[in-house]
Amino acid sequence: MPRSLEFCFDYASPYSYFAQQLVPALTARSGVPVRYRPVLLGGIFKSTGNQAPMLEGCEPKRHYSVRTLQRWVAHYDVPFSMNPHFPVNTLGVMRACVAAQRAGVFDAFHAAVFPAMWSEGRNLGDATELEDVLERAGLDAKALLGAAQDATVKQELIANTEAAVASGAFGVPTFIVRDEDGGEELFWGADHMHFVERALAG
Repeated sequence: MPRSLEFCFDYASPYSYFAQQLVPALTARSGVPVRYRPVLLGGIFKSTGNQAPMLEGCEPKRHYSVRTLQRWVAHYDVPFSMNPHFPVNTLGVMRACVAAQRAGVFDAFHAAVFPAMWSEGRNLGDATELEDVLERAGLDAKALLGAAQDATVKQELIANTEAAVASGAFGVPTFIVRDEDGGEELFWGADHMHFVERALAG
């Protein structure tokens, strides 16, 4: 049986939002808990030479990517609205996510931030808006945003991102299944989660 399941994500990614809709049922069926690894998508792109689909230079492919996104929205049947501030600089929110993990309030943080980005259209690159989202979720926003400026939190986000790249990640959502012998297999995209489940089944 696999030893672990890791979910590398950035709130900037709509497909990470879609993948999140499937994670609870996936872990319940497999019996393998998920480890959430916040990463910086921009850092992954810089390291690998990749770029966001919306920035694709081939115009027909770019239009097709937009249509594909619309199809997945219909398929997952989740509240979704293209964020009017896209692309959003998520450096601050991903650091705050690491801080939330350290503070033991990740679940509430995660449950608030994804909908704020991809259903409510909030500009989470703006610290004031992020603070409002966190306060509405009942979190100590000022404490989390303050902790996000700690050098060790910043370094942890960098380390998370570098570790994801070292495992072969070139975007998010990325799932990494590790077995008891230390072997690992990488899966990219919400549309590949059925392969993740097969890997978890051994």
